[in-house]
Amino acid sequence: MSTVRPAAVSGAFYPSDPRALATQLGELLARPAESDETGNAPKAVIVPHAGYVYSGAIAARAYDALASGRDSVTRVVLLGP
Repeated sequence: MSTVRPAAVSGAFYPSDPRALATQLGELLARPAESDETGNAPKAVIVPHAGYVYSGAIAARAYDALASGRDSVTRVVLLGP
């Protein structure tokens, strides 16, 4: 049996309405990232974790930089509190 914890900060750090949240995420991820001249995916990223209004654009750019490695990445290590 799996349990899903209710969102603790819904409506505070990101929209509580699912459609508004999807729109906001779509807009953040649609912004073009600065391209890496080598065309290679980074080996590591440090991504901020705050309300989307504060760090969403930076986080989206970090995740977008990983897209070029989508077909070649075999292991992901996530460190966090």
